[in-house]
Amino acid sequence: MATDVKPTRKNLMAIEDRIELSERGHDTLEKKRDGLIMEFMDILDQAQDVRSDLEDTYETAQQRLNMARAMDGDIAVRGAAAALKEHPEITTQSKNIMGVVVPQIESTSVRKTLDQRGYGVLGTSGRIDAAAEAYEELLEQIILAAEVETAMKELLDEIETTKRRVNALEFKLLPELRSNKEYIEQKLEEQEREEIFRMKKIKDKKEAEERAEREAAQAEPVSADD
Repeated sequence: MATDVKPTRKNLMAIEDRIELSERGHDTLEKKRDGLIMEFMDILDQAQDVRSDLEDTYETAQQRLNMARAMDGDIAVRGAAAALKEHPEITTQSKNIMGVVVPQIESTSVRKTLDQRGYGVLGTSGRIDAAAEAYEELLEQIILAAEVETAMKELLDEIETTKRRVNALEFKLLPELRSNKEYIEQKLEEQEREEIFRMKKIKDKKEAEERAEREAAQAEPVSADD
């Protein structure tokens, strides 16, 4: 209890206003926290699928690359990789999820046709084509995974921040305000009782004085002239 709070009606009204405002803020933050958690769980499910697909795609890409290197040789594979002229372009935008800004990653020129890869079709095998296609798919999965993982981190950070604010209101600020309110109400009640007691004593004293005056007037002797 904060006994340094001045127990006045004005302070009591101010604290009641702060309690009402804090309770509304607490309710709003709780709703935001719950909404963020639901969004996070949805993205978490998506992230698990993306991770699983990424692992599968990576395994497929590695197998096709190893097959191409074993059958066509490292020189042919490296030559085909070096022939690429147009590299993918990555751009980032942003989207808003319940007030949280998360990245939206977009890419161009990831998937290519045979003639867009730059190497001669007649000088390479289908194994190199299959490896290139698998790594193009892998790159798309990596870009998607980066977007999802970053969104998860941003949402998780905002959830933690919101939880701290909810807890600060629920376990610190609101209890202090309610304690101060109770303290002021008790002090005001004490002051009211003291004032009633003081007024009663004044009234009793006045009545006693008036009674004494009446008794004194009645006790005065009546003169013979009267």
